[in-house]
Amino acid sequence: MTAFLVRRLVQSLLVLVLLSFVIFWLMALMPGDPIDLLMATNPDVTSADAARLKALAGLDRPIWERYLNWAGAALAGNFGYSRLYSIPVMEVILPRLGATLILLGISTTLALVIAIPIGVVAARRPHGLFDYVVNLGCFAGISVPPFWLGILLILVFAVTLGWLPAGGMGRPDMPMGQRVSYLILPILTLTLLSVGGFTRFLRAAMLEALRQDHIRTARAKGLSEARIAWGHALRNALLPLTTVLGLSFGSLFSGALITETVFAFPGMGKLIYDAILASDYNLAMLSLMLATLVTLAGNFLADLAYIAIDPRVSYGDGADA
Repeated sequence: MTAFLVRRLVQSLLVLVLLSFVIFWLMALMPGDPIDLLMATNPDVTSADAARLKALAGLDRPIWERYLNWAGAALAGNFGYSRLYSIPVMEVILPRLGATLILLGISTTLALVIAIPIGVVAARRPHGLFDYVVNLGCFAGISVPPFWLGILLILVFAVTLGWLPAGGMGRPDMPMGQRVSYLILPILTLTLLSVGGFTRFLRAAMLEALRQDHIRTARAKGLSEARIAWGHALRNALLPLTTVLGLSFGSLFSGALITETVFAFPGMGKLIYDAILASDYNLAMLSLMLATLVTLAGNFLADLAYIAIDPRVSYGDGADA
């Protein structure tokens, strides 16, 4: 187990370093830099001034050299200042990261709470009326674009009915109940986007689990179908779902980016969007790195969840690592 944890941490670190260079390279290819934006907004800045400022900022150096300088500063805990907010980028990111993790955590939990019982019931009666309705709803949930669903919910619940705020996060001096109301529509959007995929994967895994030999043995012993489904088959079906859940952290994060932009929610998605549009390199770079880190952490936690779900899974040396 210890060897597995060390290997996974080393692999995650290597992936993080590689992706940090790729992200830095892509950011450097974007048209315009802070000095170009300064020239566009200040006519008094001459070309000679711009060249001198770029040399001072190191923007005239090769990409690999600029990356090494950034990486060295980042390892020392210096991630630079945000051009948009004029404060250290960590002070900008940490509150936004917490808000996004709240959205992802609550929406993913709700999606699983909804998807697991629906998938189990649909698998117990395949090709029935309930199963067809579930499949139709899942296809609809998978096919709906996040921005369209968010706008639709705003039109229904905020504009037409007036029950919920259309966006934002409320003022800090608001009562907690009012501030929670700002979370409902973004969480509902992310939940509806996730529940369809989770339900389909669990249904397919349950159908496969119910065909196993030990399930036939349990039926031969006279166990009820409910106990067989919930007590025996579900444990095996949760393993594929855990894999899908770990791999979906990246898509969930990107879905949060679109959802937060639609609802003007002050999370990481909205922050990345604003930072890229404003060419705030330091802020965009660290934000994308944290998004990568969240995805890697999700996959790592999924591997650990296998052990909790099925004690037969082992990551010891010479085992199923």
